Amino acid sequence: MFSIISRRAVSERMLQKRAFSVAMHRITPLSSSLRLSLCSSPYLNLPIRSLSNGTDNATSAMEPRESMPYDVVVIGGGPAGLAASIRLKQLSSQKGIDLSVCLLEKGSEVGAHILSGNVFDPKALEELLSHESGEEDGAPTKWTQALLESQDSYATPVTEDKFLILTESGGSYQIPNVFLPSQLHNHGNYIISLSKLTRYLGKMAEEKGVEIYAGFAADEVLYSSEGAVRGVATKDVGIGKDGHLKDTFERGVELLARQSLFAEGARGSCSESIINKFNLRQENGASEQHYGLGIKEVWEVPVEKFNKGFVQHTLGFPLQSSVFDKVYGGSFLYHQEPNLVLCGLVVGLDYENPYINPYQEFQRWKTHPAIKSHLEGGTCIQYGARVLNEGGYHSLPKLTFPGGMLLGCSAGFLNAVKIKGSHCAIKSGIVAAEAVYDSLTSGENAEERTVASLGEIAPDETFAEVTQYADLMEKSWVFDELKEVRNCHEAFSKWGVGGGLLYSGIAAHITKGREPWTLPAPVGSEAGHKTDSKATKPANEFQPINYPPPDGKLTFDLLTNLQRSGTYHEDDQPSHLKIKPDVASVPESISLQVYAAPESRFCPAGVYEYVDEKLVINAQNCIHCKCCSIKMPHEYINWTVPEGGGGPQYQVM
Repeated sequence: MFSIISRRAVSERMLQKRAFSVAMHRITPLSSSLRLSLCSSPYLNLPIRSLSNGTDNATSAMEPRESMPYDVVVIGGGPAGLAASIRLKQLSSQKGIDLSVCLLEKGSEVGAHILSGNVFDPKALEELLSHESGEEDGAPTKWTQALLESQDSYATPVTEDKFLILTESGGSYQIPNVFLPSQLHNHGNYIISLSKLTRYLGKMAEEKGVEIYAGFAADEVLYSSEGAVRGVATKDVGIGKDGHLKDTFERGVELLARQSLFAEGARGSCSESIINKFNLRQENGASEQHYGLGIKEVWEVPVEKFNKGFVQHTLGFPLQSSVFDKVYGGSFLYHQEPNLVLCGLVVGLDYENPYINPYQEFQRWKTHPAIKSHLEGGTCIQYGARVLNEGGYHSLPKLTFPGGMLLGCSAGFLNAVKIKGSHCAIKSGIVAAEAVYDSLTSGENAEERTVASLGEIAPDETFAEVTQYADLMEKSWVFDELKEVRNCHEAFSKWGVGGGLLYSGIAAHITKGREPWTLPAPVGSEAGHKTDSKATKPANEFQPINYPPPDGKLTFDLLTNLQRSGTYHEDDQPSHLKIKPDVASVPESISLQVYAAPESRFCPAGVYEYVDEKLVINAQNCIHCKCCSIKMPHEYINWTVPEGGGGPQYQVM
């Protein structure tokens, strides 16, 4: 049982640590984020140990964690988590029963870890804000002005929309929009910075009374004695890289909740542990999730190069050289006010050739005349990368479990054909909030049982499974969108880029997901249970790829670009990238020998390298893209959270 006074005391300490974390990130020079020196035991899972004469430290490590109770804890400060927290507080205000809501974000501030293309479909956001204004029809333009005033960031309406096929010889062919899937049409959409939009939503959530703790990483899922989720614990901090406790050691805090909403984004560490514990994929008959790696740069360009509202997507060069190539992926290039060009490449991680280097493919893509012409004379101001879900409808797990649910990209709500997921994430947050609010405020003495009223979670709380959320999502336009293109990714994997385009056109214009068949899952046909990791073939089946050197103006070496991500981690802490004990021999005996060390190429931050045939993990470089947990041979890396606040510091991504 925890009093409101003790909760406030813990809250004040968390806010003090948050302020310190943000200050440290702002004063640390970018150069410190470049590279860890070679260190001993770089990937061992070290136990917590006390100093030889540090009995107090040993005692500290065993002390129980302080706890803070809430009605709802949201894990992740992206669009899904923020939409859920805002909607919960809207309902609290409108219906008269208040629920206490806490949002936990591992980035140093809301938006610091958010990266997306982003051509934004505003319909879900307008729905959220329509509840704010009390008008069911909403006010479509108000959010754009509020974003500009709050974050000095434009939402630029799309004015021109092109889709090109690029050739290796420097040519390009435009596909007429009439032949494109309707979901690719961007009329009515906006070019935005998603990291800025989440900052705007974070400010709105705080103003409504949501307690937001940025700079605190959810490290452990907590379970009741009956096996239901009852919250999360933040990571212990102040542990040296050698495993010793430092003078700054502090235990994490338990955030207890009647309902826990996991909105960590694609491949979230807590979300994945829950999916595995409750067998949520098997429960829903789902295929394995499949992923793409999105790599992005933001450029400032001269006024004469800027074309307000211009949107361009491409296939072909550099990933596909013929209609039969099966490397799934493409590019985007958007012109956002006042004079920004947002550009990037998405590479499906089910590629076979271990010599493919997604970062180098991205640099090579920029040299094509259809791309180069937009960037010449400009300056690259930010760089980053993140994985995204590509499995779609067939890969959706069961959405609920006792004590909580999966939201947004933690569940897999991304439409790869539409090249959008933020609108689906926000909608899932709205639906989750409405289902949770109904559940927690229904029944006898519902108001008296709230943590907002009691200051604690009632001893007889059952941590219910709110299945209404899944039922409502299945009836929503999100499922309609995903079902319409449910076979398209599989078509690209089965027949290559030509067959995939043809099938997508038929699905979009004629069948609209009503095909009486389901194509075999990508990367094999063993009931969809093959992962992207298993797609990689031995290196002896391919030739090494020689990429051109960077010119420092249009193309850049990786470590130079990494500085533009603002990535920083506390130096003296154990690596958060841990080799799983049961596959500890894989790096040197299989990855290096059989696959020619693909992790040294697919990581967009230069984290992994082999020195004298020994793996070295430069964990300080990590930009939290999660690619290594997906594409490693035998998935030998367990991606865990570092100390809260570490990682990239995205501003305009």
